[in-house]
Amino acid sequence: MTPAQLRAYSAVVRHGSVHGAAQELNMSDAGVSTHVAQLRKEFNDPLFTPTASGLAFTPGGLRLASRATEILGLQQQTVIEVGEAARGRRLLNIAASSSFAEHAAPGLIELFAARANDLSVELSVHPTSEFKNLVESRAVDIALGPQAASPSGIIAVRPFLNYQLITVAAPNNPLASGLPTPALLQEQQWLLGPSAGSSTGAEAKMLRDIGIAESSQRIFQSDAAALEEVHRSAGVTLSIGFAVAADLAAGRLVQIKAPGLQIASQWCASTLPPAARQPAVSELLRFITTPRCTQAMIRGSGVGVTRFRPKVHVTLWS
Repeated sequence: MTPAQLRAYSAVVRHGSVHGAAQELNMSDAGVSTHVAQLRKEFNDPLFTPTASGLAFTPGGLRLASRATEILGLQQQTVIEVGEAARGRRLLNIAASSSFAEHAAPGLIELFAARANDLSVELSVHPTSEFKNLVESRAVDIALGPQAASPSGIIAVRPFLNYQLITVAAPNNPLASGLPTPALLQEQQWLLGPSAGSSTGAEAKMLRDIGIAESSQRIFQSDAAALEEVHRSAGVTLSIGFAVAADLAAGRLVQIKAPGLQIASQWCASTLPPAARQPAVSELLRFITTPRCTQAMIRGSGVGVTRFRPKVHVTLWS
């Protein structure tokens, strides 16, 4: 069983076809089939069979799919860690929800990384629904953001920061005066950050509960971009409470208060169990609940380029 064979098999699982896997890996169909045939021979298991609706995996094939992802993730992580160690550095891979990455991650990373001169942090943004697989496969060391709806039994989850998700508008918006009616709420153009693009997030649930049609929602690349458009066009948006506290205090924004327009929420850290974590993860878990860290996340700060290496993440809506 080689990494090349596992990569080919994992690609077949993702695409549901040998041809799709071959295109992803820039190989021939025959090359992918050869790798799969070698795995079948080694495990004495057909792994999957073609059907009219796609591929039907055997129980062993499904187990191998899970293990292949974990092994490849561990291999990649090992290569990175060995390279960093050779240069006298440690690397911490963090996955974050878009809202946490924008509002709280910079302050956290700057303060935590400053504690150790040999530590670099790599941050990537992912939907919360992917946290479990990312942590289990060791593609990341820790995931920060809302807790997944159904966490795995092997994933340890630790809450660390409460926040309010509130509705805000420009002062000249019709919602800013009086109690907003459902009809008035539904007439507004809602200018929203990327978290609202997830069908399972708190933002999407709030919008569904108050009956905001998708045609009335515009999604921007960041919460900051959505707020800028709110100021420009007198629109309305959902925001993290502490992120707009200064604008509310200065009267540049107004909080719209009515049933369903604000909820309490919580960010959590999802990791492997203690025995399976790298030491930097345990250090971060101890640090992330301290008052000093909480203040850094809420206030935010710039992050030194030598400590922070963000990955590019693009989300497309259809």
